[in-house]
Amino acid sequence: MPNTPDLNNPYPCLDKSLALLAHARSFMTPVSQTLAKGPGQYSEGASPVYLERGEGCRVWDIDGNEYIDLNAAIGPLSLGYNVPEINQAIQAQLQKGITFSLPHRLEAELAERIHHIIPNAEAVRISKSGADVCSAAVRVARAYTGRKKVLCCGYHGWHDWYISVTSRSAGIPEEVRNLTFTFDYNNLASLENALDSDVACVIMEPFVFDPPHEGYLQKVQELCRQNGSLFILDEMWTGFRLALGGAQEYFGLRPDLATYSKAVANGMPIALLTGRREILQLFEEDVFFFTTFGGEALSLAAALATLDYMVQNNVIARIAETGAYIKNRLNTLIQELGFDKYFVCKGFPCRTTLHIHPEAGDALLLKTYIQQEMIRMGVLWQGNHNIMLAHTTDDLDFVLSAYQIALTGAIQHLREGTLQKALRGKKLEPVFRKVDNFNMKPAASR
Repeated sequence: MPNTPDLNNPYPCLDKSLALLAHARSFMTPVSQTLAKGPGQYSEGASPVYLERGEGCRVWDIDGNEYIDLNAAIGPLSLGYNVPEINQAIQAQLQKGITFSLPHRLEAELAERIHHIIPNAEAVRISKSGADVCSAAVRVARAYTGRKKVLCCGYHGWHDWYISVTSRSAGIPEEVRNLTFTFDYNNLASLENALDSDVACVIMEPFVFDPPHEGYLQKVQELCRQNGSLFILDEMWTGFRLALGGAQEYFGLRPDLATYSKAVANGMPIALLTGRREILQLFEEDVFFFTTFGGEALSLAAALATLDYMVQNNVIARIAETGAYIKNRLNTLIQELGFDKYFVCKGFPCRTTLHIHPEAGDALLLKTYIQQEMIRMGVLWQGNHNIMLAHTTDDLDFVLSAYQIALTGAIQHLREGTLQKALRGKKLEPVFRKVDNFNMKPAASR
């Protein structure tokens, strides 16, 4: 009998998932198209590998096990799975066509809507992925300024200019690596020291989980303008979650360029580049940024329907309320258990994380055990709480009860030195990227 969310579950049967994983490895490498979804970020042997369907905030794996999903498909689901209003918009457009030989009117309609929502959106470009629009922003910034260097802070996709400063930079020429550098978040001195007359742009996430210091983002914007460098906000996580107009609305910023994807279309693939018209005007003739599927109409219809739904149902405020609920209660639970030297829940309400303090020791070992136990009880858990409208307080009360059991077990095993023996699957692997203390390139491997 497949598991449903229950604190007394046995460990789930994962036979179909693990069999398909073994089969897929004979012709796929790696087996996941998204790093955060694949084996390595979920404990192989203890976690489902393949999902079959979703409804609301719940998903079912191919073995039939049901889970409360805290990941929101790694961000794109702002509302939840299988929302009728969004499905109907997609289905209605599907009857008319998907991709056409000329632009579709929905391109203009979505661009106009974004123009009125996003503060800096004098002009709008539409594409399919976050990496696309971040790379387009960097390219047009170089063209507009006549400069070469890029400073970045956060994660910005898989393209050469960014990945050159990570540990997975094989295949990227040294000449490209020497044009991108990083700076530490919330550390103005590290940015000031990196800025020079050849910096075309500074691209950054407004925050990951730690909040910006008072006035920090405004000062970054000011430093960029003083230096003649374009200020680019990567709003993949903050757009249409923190506020309808994203972090630039929330913090009162006016970046030269900004990039969006994830939550705007509730799971359909679309990305946006917004910014000053005089900069984006360069795409008319001087800078090339076009793609066959940029005007794919199902995603455009989904985006418009999602924006309508957000406004009509006060989604941003409701997500903030729900996110604050789990953050505050989880931190209260951690304190009541006496575990605050090991854990803290941090982040803005729309997206929080269970942070494991260095004093706890091997964070990945602890995280693996917690994930294993949360999955046993029916919570698809990767450490974060990516809040969807579909999450209810009843769902989160269950998650908190599961946390109490998982955290208590983890600390008991930690104190007894039996944590490794308690694992039923492989230990989780580190994610290659850094999000803080990130002002130096990794040393070349020898």
